[in-house]
Amino acid sequence: MNKYKDVFQRTEMKYLLSSEQYKKLMPYLAELAEIDSYGDTAINNIYFDTPDFFLIRNSLEKPKYKEKLRLRTYGRTDDETNAFAEIKKKYDGIVYKRRISGSYKELLNYLIGVDDTVEDSQIKREIDAMKHLYPSLRPAMKITYDRFAMIGKDDPDLRITFDRNIRWSTDRLDLRDETSGASLLGYGEYLMEIKVAEAMPIELAGILSELSIFETSFSEFGKGYLEMQSRRAAVIAAATRARMKFGKGVVAYA
Repeated sequence: MNKYKDVFQRTEMKYLLSSEQYKKLMPYLAELAEIDSYGDTAINNIYFDTPDFFLIRNSLEKPKYKEKLRLRTYGRTDDETNAFAEIKKKYDGIVYKRRISGSYKELLNYLIGVDDTVEDSQIKREIDAMKHLYPSLRPAMKITYDRFAMIGKDDPDLRITFDRNIRWSTDRLDLRDETSGASLLGYGEYLMEIKVAEAMPIELAGILSELSIFETSFSEFGKGYLEMQSRRAAVIAAATRARMKFGKGVVAYA
């Protein structure tokens, strides 16, 4: 199996770009960064949560500390596709990501409690502790998107990613199923994320300011959860109106 980095500690900043902003920004970025070894790829995630979505509801309240658990693959997925089980924590603005690797089927079975053949490690024990803390964790939402990634020419700790076609779904929560979900971005929009070990390069900060590109708060899982709740509310409202209309009709007939 290929070597991979299993521990990350960095600051992550997100920006929502229009197609026009993206086109203006890219010539500037070409001076600072280059396409990384992953290039352009599809990223697939299953986020785990409790039946009442406690983790993402807590995250949306923007506490000082929050955490998420997800299963991730790159590209088309089958049983043997290399996958990552990841704990992503954020404390006081700093993101800590810790992950273990294995086949998709092996990690899925481990996370849902069907089987545990995953090699023991410190990070696995941390995931076990999270599963113990939230015993009702289960697959809650699928988030997929296409990502174009760049890495700093002089600073390998600088990573810039552009996500498009971000989609969410609560149906068929299996990454082997390529069914697409509902979109979270507008037409032509990109979600840019800048990841740095310390401070953002001054030159890059100046470019963003010049192009009126400002940091925003954007959680794919959080956004998908809010969309899901909005749809459920709309269904309930429609059903309530229908019952009221039916009730009035019965009264009028009587």
